[in-house]
Amino acid sequence: MDIKAEKIKPYTEDDRAKTEQVQEMFDNIAPAYDFMNGAMTMGLHKLWLGKAVKLLKAFGPEVIVDLATGTADVAVAMAKAMPHSRITGIDLSENMVKKGREKVKRHGLEKRISLETGDILKLNMPDAVADAVTIAYGVRNLEHLKEGYAQMLRILRPGGMLCVVELSTPRGKLTGPLYRFYTRHIIPRMGRLFSRDTRAYSYLPESIAAVPQGHNMLSLMEEVGFMECKARPLTFGVCTIYTAIKP
Repeated sequence: MDIKAEKIKPYTEDDRAKTEQVQEMFDNIAPAYDFMNGAMTMGLHKLWLGKAVKLLKAFGPEVIVDLATGTADVAVAMAKAMPHSRITGIDLSENMVKKGREKVKRHGLEKRISLETGDILKLNMPDAVADAVTIAYGVRNLEHLKEGYAQMLRILRPGGMLCVVELSTPRGKLTGPLYRFYTRHIIPRMGRLFSRDTRAYSYLPESIAAVPQGHNMLSLMEEVGFMECKARPLTFGVCTIYTAIKP
């Protein structure tokens, strides 16, 4: 499968690898990240997160690895919903991890959530250590998506659950054009107003449009070795939750 998202980089005139560019981009936008998340999704990201956490809670994992953890929104939500869970969050960006540690401390969850910097494609973790692996809004930023899924499969225990939350593109006759206008014109303008990185929020809609979606994403997961792969579109297809199980 030709994965177009792997070729979409934050800085188009930069020859560095995508991973390096993504790291710099998130370092740059860390101060405005939480605000922009709420503003550009009009608060819907909380609804999407709630649905993902509900799925995970029903599964009942105790050891969770949250990849592309960012400012730890997902980690904190899971820790609150699942009091017996222990969560390790990993992110490329040191600045995002710093913001995440501040959030974890505010919620008094330092004993149950640990955050560290790291590359999903080179996870420094043993095989079969996690009951669940989560990644929200991160797979489209991977330089090699199939390798990323292979790492997720590796660190999961047999029977463990993968939960991916990712933005997607609505296909409706009305929602499709409205979404394209919003992501291509409104979000980049908001990014220029509130973020230090003017390119980051133009990269966003480009990467969303290029990432595998629906059946194509499920086929990729199955190709890597996951089973029981499912897609749950939310809010007219603006976001999709993908789940899968390690055999």
